[in-house]
Order: sequence, then C-alpha cells, then structure tokens
Amino acid sequence: MILETIVTTLDASGRPNAAPMGIRLEQDTVVLRPFRSAVTCRNLEAVGEGVVHFTDNVLLFARCALTSEVPPHRPAARVRGVVLDDACHWREFALVSAEQGGERALFRARVVAEGRSRDLLAYNRAQHAVVEATILATRLHLLDPGLIRDELARLRPLVEKTGGAREHEAFALVESTVRAGVPAGGVR
Repeated sequence: MILETIVTTLDASGRPNAAPMGIRLEQDTVVLRPFRSAVTCRNLEAVGEGVVHFTDNVLLFARCALTSEVPPHRPAARVRGVVLDDACHWREFALVSAEQGGERALFRARVVAEGRSRDLLAYNRAQHAVVEATILATRLHLLDPGLIRDELARLRPLVEKTGGAREHEAFALVESTVRAGVPAGGVR
C-alpha cells in the first residue's frame, strides 16, 4: 500500500526541501521512489537521510507540492534533516540501499527515530479530493491539460460541499497552478 506523505531532505549545504511523496512502509523500512530529476532524489543521494511526515493538513501537502515554500520546521532528533511543525507524526530514516536505474530511483531506508505531536484524523471527502487534485497538478508535464481540468471540475464539488477553509485554499492553489500551466515548485 502506498501512503501519501511529505518527505523532507537536506541538500549537501544543509538547505531543506519538503515534497509530497507516496511511500511504502515495510515494518521498520521506508521505501521511497522519487523521480531521478527530483530534488528529493538528489538530496537522498547526497545526504542519505530524511524524515517522512504524516499529516491531515492538505493545505500543507498542496503548498509543499506546488510551491518552493519550506514550511515551519525544527531539526530532526537523529538524522540530518528537519521535522515539519504541523506533522501529526513522523519517522526519521537513514538509507540502507539505493537503486539508480530507470526513471525513478528506489531507496530503502531504516527508521531510526519516530515522533508524534497529535492524532492523525481520518481524511474527509474534501481532503481526499485535494490530495488527488494536487497529484494531478504535479503531472502537468505528463498528462493532457484538458483531462486535468475535467478531473478538477469533478473534484471541486467535493471540496465545496465538505471542505473547510484549508481545503478551499488548497484547492484554489491547485486550480491556479493548473491555469498557469506549470507547478511553481517544479519537481520536488
């Protein structure tokens, strides 16, 4: 099962990057498959450590995917990395293997520390819609723009009917990104 998370990494100079990423958890192993062109991939190759975050804040998810913003954070406890202030819980990890072939890299990492700040609430329909819309917006270079606009039109009523202020703001960010045609954050 793929879990939607936000992964933070540092570059060789210590600058943080925050990017949504679907990951797999296999007991105490985190499996990451970033695109080879992504900042996250380059940072993992350079530093070999990071933090995977679980959050119910879909505005945070959308901002990390579609802007170059790095949200408020603090140093991680055991790895060279940062923990996002608005994460419900997180796992710090250190790489144990890397496969570089193909369009995506494959990293396996050992969990070396965990933390929790609050309960992770279940997503409602609006939050699911924002996550799906955000993923579509990050694929503007891969998918037909008309298909993406059609899917956003299908998802919009879910946000309008069941979303709160965060979900509405996040969906507006997605729509403005799609109208502009290129995600502001690039491949994160």
